Amino acid sequence: MKRKKRPSSKADFPVLIAEDNKISRKFLEKLLLDAGYTVVSAGDGRQAWEIFSERFFPIVLSDWMMPGMSGVDLCKTIRAHPNKSYVFIVLLTAKDKKEDIIAGLEAGADDYLTKPVNKSELIARLNTGIRILELEKHFRDANQRIRTLSITDPLTRCFNRGYMSKKLTQEIKRGLRYNHPLSIIFCDLDHFKNVNDTYGHQAGDAVLKEFSKCIFESIRTDIDWITRYGGEEFLVVLPETNLEGALCVAERIRFSTETREFKWQQEPIHLTASFGVTGIDGNTAEEDVSPDILLQKADKNLYLSKNNGRNQITITPL
Repeated sequence: MKRKKRPSSKADFPVLIAEDNKISRKFLEKLLLDAGYTVVSAGDGRQAWEIFSERFFPIVLSDWMMPGMSGVDLCKTIRAHPNKSYVFIVLLTAKDKKEDIIAGLEAGADDYLTKPVNKSELIARLNTGIRILELEKHFRDANQRIRTLSITDPLTRCFNRGYMSKKLTQEIKRGLRYNHPLSIIFCDLDHFKNVNDTYGHQAGDAVLKEFSKCIFESIRTDIDWITRYGGEEFLVVLPETNLEGALCVAERIRFSTETREFKWQQEPIHLTASFGVTGIDGNTAEEDVSPDILLQKADKNLYLSKNNGRNQITITPL
């Protein structure tokens, strides 16, 4: 059952206060703490920026007039920084001329409050800020989900070939630049057509999902990656892995597949897989390697494994 998402609280939106006046700073701290916010304070704009550089704050409450770095300069600096998400910035000022307000907003402030600060008004403005931050996060998460869907195979959650074309080129360039090895493995289920013919395509889909689990369980998380290359064929990319290491990974996948009991409607299905492995090392010349060359070599080795009886690994350097 899908777990319900915990609603946001004010503690999820820590506030950074930049205020050089100690009395005003303590007043703001108490006001926000009493309202349920997590608060960190700085005595001037430069100190606030140092704190912000070390720890992200979604809300910044800054005095306008401060020595060293003003609130406007702090605002500009935060906006120029590549933050992980949006920052809601409120300037506190005794300035109330229209041109001053415009200058603050043009510097990147979202809102302003005139001093002395009214408690109810400040809380209301911050509540507005939280709504903006939550909306921004909603759109950011939605965009991330769309991106994930665009680069993954919907059945197995492996990457798709569109992503592979770009990513493999990057992995090759990085390996060549730093003289690091890179290996790839083509995996193909043996006699997979028999599964579809005997049990139907739904059973075939279930087997493919389970086979992808065999692969995921055999590789390094966040380093190695998998592409569903087509049908029952998968490509495993192993950065900074020589052929000896790739052989160990291929054998883990082969053994896991051979010994695993795939099931469809409680009926066991026993399968094996064949593998073609190749790779580059620090001695590989740049002109001798490309994604197509690597894939063709691994595919040739896979063909040899199939031709020589299946359920085996063929491995040769590029």
